[in-house]
Amino acid sequence: MEERPESGKCPLAGIPGKPDESHSDDDINNADAAKERAVLLRNAQLNPGREGPRKKLCGYLNKLGAKGPMKAWKSRWFFYDEHNCHLLYCRTAQDVSPLGSIDLSGASFDCKVEADEGVFEIRTPSRVFILKAVSRQASMYWLQQLQMKRWEFCNPQPGLPVDAVAAAALPGKNEPLLSEAMLTAGEEFLPPVKTPTDVGGTKAAPLQNLSLKHPWTEIQNTISSICGARQPPGSSRSVCSAEELAGHPGPLAEEGEVEGEAECPVREQAREDSQAGPRSHWPRKGKWLSSGFPAFAEGLARERRSPDKVAVLQQQVLTLTEEVKSQKELARLLHKALEAAQQEKRVSSTYLAAAEDKDRLELVRHKVRHIVELSSRLEALEAEKKELAHSLALRDSRVEELQSHVQLLMDKNQAKQQVVLKLSEQIALGLLAPVQEASAVATETWCKQQEEIEHLKDDLLAFRTQNQFLNSEIHQVTELWRRAAEREKALRMQCTRLQAHGCQVESKYLMALRRLQEASPGLASGHAELVKSLVQEALQWDAEEGAAEALQLNPVRECDDYGFLTVPEYEVEDWKLLAKIQALEIRSNHLLSHAAVEKPLRERWAALADLSPSAELKGLIRCGIPAEHRRRVWRWVVNRHLAQRHPGKHYERLLQRGEGTEHPASRQIELDLPRTLTNNRHFTSPSSRLIPKLRRVLLAFSLENPAIGYCQGLNRLAAIALLVLEEEESAFWCLVHIVENLMPVDYYSSMLLASQVDQRVFKDFLWEKLPRLAAHLERHRIDVSLITFNWFLVAFVDSLASDILLRVWDAFLYEGTKVIFRYALAIFKYNEEAIVRLQDGAEIYQYLRVFTRTIGDGRKLMGIAFHDMNPFPMKGLQSRRAAHREQLEAELRQLERIRAQYVAQRAEQAALPLDGAASEEEEEM
Repeated sequence: MEERPESGKCPLAGIPGKPDESHSDDDINNADAAKERAVLLRNAQLNPGREGPRKKLCGYLNKLGAKGPMKAWKSRWFFYDEHNCHLLYCRTAQDVSPLGSIDLSGASFDCKVEADEGVFEIRTPSRVFILKAVSRQASMYWLQQLQMKRWEFCNPQPGLPVDAVAAAALPGKNEPLLSEAMLTAGEEFLPPVKTPTDVGGTKAAPLQNLSLKHPWTEIQNTISSICGARQPPGSSRSVCSAEELAGHPGPLAEEGEVEGEAECPVREQAREDSQAGPRSHWPRKGKWLSSGFPAFAEGLARERRSPDKVAVLQQQVLTLTEEVKSQKELARLLHKALEAAQQEKRVSSTYLAAAEDKDRLELVRHKVRHIVELSSRLEALEAEKKELAHSLALRDSRVEELQSHVQLLMDKNQAKQQVVLKLSEQIALGLLAPVQEASAVATETWCKQQEEIEHLKDDLLAFRTQNQFLNSEIHQVTELWRRAAEREKALRMQCTRLQAHGCQVESKYLMALRRLQEASPGLASGHAELVKSLVQEALQWDAEEGAAEALQLNPVRECDDYGFLTVPEYEVEDWKLLAKIQALEIRSNHLLSHAAVEKPLRERWAALADLSPSAELKGLIRCGIPAEHRRRVWRWVVNRHLAQRHPGKHYERLLQRGEGTEHPASRQIELDLPRTLTNNRHFTSPSSRLIPKLRRVLLAFSLENPAIGYCQGLNRLAAIALLVLEEEESAFWCLVHIVENLMPVDYYSSMLLASQVDQRVFKDFLWEKLPRLAAHLERHRIDVSLITFNWFLVAFVDSLASDILLRVWDAFLYEGTKVIFRYALAIFKYNEEAIVRLQDGAEIYQYLRVFTRTIGDGRKLMGIAFHDMNPFPMKGLQSRRAAHREQLEAELRQLERIRAQYVAQRAEQAALPLDGAASEEEEEM
């Protein structure tokens, strides 16, 4: 069989061979291959840059004019600019300056079925260009090439410089951005279109678009085109030969690069020959090879003799096949004869092996019996044969009878058919004219239907091609959009980091201003005025800053999701600068932690399906529950501890009982309602919807627990529960869980006994965990219980920022009061250095009143509370509470005895006679 080169390759890529006939043919083939390799090596050495020419996109297209009322098609020369991803166009291929350009970096492509053949569109953000190619195949070729050019430009090579932030969103350095799989991603939608011969290169239309306005320029362009296309004598043998390429540098080489593979006639001839078959392929190929390469001519001469040899070999193969069949039949007959001889041999050997005549006689008798049996079977078969012959004769006679009967029926049928034919002819004579008219109408209708079917098939093919192209276009545009979104995400992350850094720098600047403001009495008058003006300028929240706030990526709103003010309001003028510093720190921490911490934490909470006590859940709750999961988790915690105390409609019955009678705690509740969470917009207005809910929750609790009734501080606990849980009954049971399960007994009694015990326990922990700070406070005679007593009583409500406060409550509801001790110590640890620097008792007291509001990094505070304060066993806390409780009860008993003695002395003094004393009337007289 003959081997042909692959279609689409230049004939220099391989020499066709033939089957091996002898060793001499092998030697000849080896010699030819050696000559071929030598020629290829010589060509590669002469022109190494021509092994893989880069195809450039250029050619003539018709462009629909956009100016004037009469739009017409104008032929223009289009070529692609690799550097700017622009498709330039001019009147002719010889023009130097283009008429215009089309930006492909942000363009999309479309081909409409209802448009004319070869018409396609290029849509840019500013304009729509309508172009027309010579055929549908040419238009699809242009569209695919433009898609590939756009993809190459929008996805630069890894070696090119890329912004560090954009590189973070792109694949790694070892992963090529423009892989072969991405370049050919559209092939699964639309197969690549073969390059049309009349699309690319200046030879596609050498003399077009002649203009009468500039005849001298047109003549020069035409002469240069003709001179550039002229070839020297002897070069027509092989366009791809190395002698031509080496001998004609300059414009001809550039033209070859522009035209690409489509301008190589040898390659196009190879493609046509591979489709035409061997008979039309080899003569043309032999002519081309014999012109410049003698070794190729010798190989072709040998290949021309190969068909005769193949025919002879095929005839020999047929002859040998028949001979093999006859030999197989002979072998089968000999095999049967051999089996019979072996059977006879076995019988003879058995007969001869018998030792006595008696055994031999027995064998003979056995054979005789076998012969008799065979004879009886033969007689039975012969009798059966006679019966079958008799039955066959009967069947033959029956068949003859049936045949005669069938002949009669056929005669009758023929007579009937003749009668039917006569009647049909008579009927046809009367109906011939209408039938002819109907047949003509049916024929015309059928032709129209066939024509419509052909049109529908063409439309279906066009729509299918359009669908395939649009699918590939959507795929590429989507991929480009995804890459742009990743780059945008990386840039937004960098902007967030820069914005957070700016907030940090601004807060440091304001802190320096605050320190200068504190030291302003010791400064000169000019410097003091400068500091004062800078402080006033920093405190102004002007319109420009508000406008910048609207453009921020993660702005801090005035109120959070629960209604708390994100920026505290201080009445003292000196603290307003501190409020702005705190707002900047909160914003900076929010920006830095949103992408790095909050997003992974939310993903872990979303993956947590069922809630059950575990170390993982404990760690997640300590890190803070996201707002969308906080209500569900709080309800689960409360129901877990009060599942047995949820009788049906218990809360409603308590409210009904409170409506009938006036409770002693109602007056105190009404006084505390306006003072509840003054920094929350849901409680600042008397008409807020949460005020009546809070009143009913506190009244129901006073009826549920008469021993406590109502204590100042319960209003703030119930308000936090209402903000998160939203339902009155859920907030009521949350308040019951805090007072009766989490806090010790007598924590909210009239004497606040347990609260005083916790203050003494906290001082012990302060000396143990922060001895330097405790000694500093002791030196200045600072009683921290004046500050921390309210922390423990209401679990830091009105003391911490809302975001940090809710994280504290998350862990507090799940673990208990130990969390309050941890966070109280962490707050002092967080501000230890600032407190130690203060050396005046009054200044320390003033700082301790507001220093909890200066904490903006909740993650840092959480790390101090649950890591730096370890170990913190619950048994140690319980033992300290028991010891201090005994000591406090003893002190209270001692005070009670002293008070009783004082009352007794006062009673004795009142009972003594007043003999020597004068009355008021006597004194007046």
